[in-house]
Amino acid sequence: MKVVRLGEEILRQKAEPVAEITDEIRALIRDMFDTMVAEDGVGLAAPQVGKNLRLFVVKADDGIERAFINPQIIATSQELVSYEEGCLSIPKIYEEVVRPEKITVQALNERGRRITLDADGFLARVIQHEYDHLDGVLFIDRIDPAKKAKIEQKFLKKAAEKEA
Repeated sequence: MKVVRLGEEILRQKAEPVAEITDEIRALIRDMFDTMVAEDGVGLAAPQVGKNLRLFVVKADDGIERAFINPQIIATSQELVSYEEGCLSIPKIYEEVVRPEKITVQALNERGRRITLDADGFLARVIQHEYDHLDGVLFIDRIDPAKKAKIEQKFLKKAAEKEA
């Protein structure tokens, strides 16, 4: 699958809920895991592969593949931590982002079972990053506005040069 890059409209749209978990959705999930691994990522949201669906996959530091369909973050800790983030849709750009240390997320898995997961550390960060994608939010939206503007300018200039 092709990963959508910064500047493509779908990355800024609020994704639509998955109406039904079908074989097509399960195949999409498998393809997303394959793409994420091929791109050396730890998470991938459906909008990043051009699908406007509330769905993302992660495989963080615990090595467990997890799919989240129609997720909701239902709790976040007061404790915040800063950590360098990157994104497959904004390659080679890394910035410090402050996020809650712990979260609780509810979602459906690929079998249609409701899951509730308490996550902390790196897994919590990856889930929050991918969850943001479902609302059209990128990690650069959570950094200093001047830095964000420079990154967008630089990245979009490179994209325009490639097309020329």
